[in-house]
Amino acid sequence: MLDVRRLQVLRSVVTSGSVSAAATALGYTPSAVSQQVAALERQAGTALLERAGRGVRPTAAGLLLAEHAAAIERRLAEAGAALADLLTGRNGSLTVRYFATAGAELVAPAVAAFRADHPGVRLDLASTDPADPLPEVLDGRADLAVVVRPRTAEQPGLRLVHLLDDPYRAVLPKGHPLAARRVLDLADLAGEPWVGSERPGPCLDTVLDACAAAGFRPRVAVDGEDYRAAQGFVAAGLGVALVPLLGLDRRHPGVAVRRLRGPEPVRTIQAAVREGAWGQPVLDRLLDALGGRARAVAPPPGPRGESRRTVTRRTVTRRRSP
Repeated sequence: MLDVRRLQVLRSVVTSGSVSAAATALGYTPSAVSQQVAALERQAGTALLERAGRGVRPTAAGLLLAEHAAAIERRLAEAGAALADLLTGRNGSLTVRYFATAGAELVAPAVAAFRADHPGVRLDLASTDPADPLPEVLDGRADLAVVVRPRTAEQPGLRLVHLLDDPYRAVLPKGHPLAARRVLDLADLAGEPWVGSERPGPCLDTVLDACAAAGFRPRVAVDGEDYRAAQGFVAAGLGVALVPLLGLDRRHPGVAVRRLRGPEPVRTIQAAVREGAWGQPVLDRLLDALGGRARAVAPPPGPRGESRRTVTRRTVTRRRSP
């Protein structure tokens, strides 16, 4: 294999027309330049320069290698520029996974803001199984996943960045006796038929754990499959439901929404990042965009506390050392 450094020395000799001029340009001695060219000739198995008056000129083989050396130099310069862009977050690619309500209210606006500032970054966006989105991150098929995980959760090989806490609200038919109250105890719903709004997974676990803490297990009369469908069933008088605030961006006119306490179910939304990908500038920029959007959808408490949410920016759960 030909030595790249020696190729660059040959190119300098061919460009300048003499060994001494190449030595001056490269900061070498003429003897060192001659030795490099001689070593390259041994590698190539043929003469690369020939005498021409007081200088030298390339043989056909020397001219060929000098042209390739110029191409290599251009490619190295391009590689250096591309690396600089990658290290500063100006280019690269990211694969992002998310669940439905986070996609609409959190991911989409954050990605729009990110793309405006980083148009050279390629993004692969897709929804994923909300019950278990982490394998794609762990095995390298995704760089980041927006997930529901408790703040105290730990997952070997991952870092979790807290985005926001999304509290659940009671969704009641308009005219329901409980709708006359601004805040309900979760136990007030124990005797009601329920409209299911969550599929099995961490979101449903959040609801069931809160109900267990309140001393009951909900009696599901209808499976609403998603938040909008659940609101429709509630409006029809078929039961009550629990829906997180992010899922109430479009409220059915036939329902009343009330705060809960004792306890208030809250799902914690986090960004999961593989340990090996942590620290990449382009990924850090996307985390900043997600954090900014999380703060935007978490308004400060109103006079009655109707829209309270809790946001903590860039809280990281790290894998503990053994």
